[in-house]
Amino acid sequence: MAMLLPVSVVIPAYNAERFIAQTLDSVLAQTFTAFEVIVVNDGSTDETQSIVEHYLLTDDRVRLINQSNQGISATRQRGKAAAKGDFIAFLDADDLWLPHNLEVHLRHFAGHPKLGISFGRVEFMHLDGTPTGVLSTSRLQGIEPEHLFYENLLTTTSNAIVRREVFDQIGGFDVDLCGTEDQEFFLRTCCFGWNVEGVEDVLVRYRITAGGLSSRLDLLEDDWLRFSDKVKAYAPAVVAQHGAKSRAYFLRYIARRSLRVSDSRTIGLRFMRRALKSDWTILLQEPRRTTLTLLAVCCKPLLPRSRPSG
Repeated sequence: MAMLLPVSVVIPAYNAERFIAQTLDSVLAQTFTAFEVIVVNDGSTDETQSIVEHYLLTDDRVRLINQSNQGISATRQRGKAAAKGDFIAFLDADDLWLPHNLEVHLRHFAGHPKLGISFGRVEFMHLDGTPTGVLSTSRLQGIEPEHLFYENLLTTTSNAIVRREVFDQIGGFDVDLCGTEDQEFFLRTCCFGWNVEGVEDVLVRYRITAGGLSSRLDLLEDDWLRFSDKVKAYAPAVVAQHGAKSRAYFLRYIARRSLRVSDSRTIGLRFMRRALKSDWTILLQEPRRTTLTLLAVCCKPLLPRSRPSG
């Protein structure tokens, strides 16, 4: 007898053997239990597949889809296409959910028919899973398109629970983007009349890694330019009015990322100069974040070298 599955959990996985078991365990420990888990193995060459296959034997809510390597957006799309739930939740293969994650979000959706995406607070953790004690501080209420254009308020796709009707109306993640694909999807959701709204609960632990796309600053900027062009196609007024400020916030973000990938302050200073040239009023609107970033970049030679990962 088929069981009604309100939630489909999509986990894209590529060479995820180190953390995939912890991630799956965090899903299976949810206080709300009517869900399916779809792991999409994106051409992994390690033991990811065999680890997930073990879970297939122990919990019939877990499913596995194997495919050749296609990238994160296409992998999420594949999982979403196979999903049966009324709500689609995404979880990266190295992040963790706290046990009440699904329960809190479904309660949030109840009675709010225009709520398209629900999210919560994120706690950052070190590579080894040790909590940093640092929480996300993004806006949760009164979110307008420009707020999602300025920055990814959700921090990570692992923090998003999406009503299925949203995908039916606006489509899914843009496979042309690689880095801003989640932010663009959240923004597009808001632009098409759905509410994007957060709750105060800490629901996700996000693992900080030193490598990945964030270490390629040039690729990040190229992706942001494509992101801006995508938004301009369906929300030209948002880009016209808020484009300079959005670019300033993004360049400030790259300056912060440069602290992890370079021992020189030159790169970070260049991005901060460009950020302030794009829209200097970020100093007034977010004085603490902007000033701290500028100070950190300027003091880079005085800071200890980053500890090697691994």
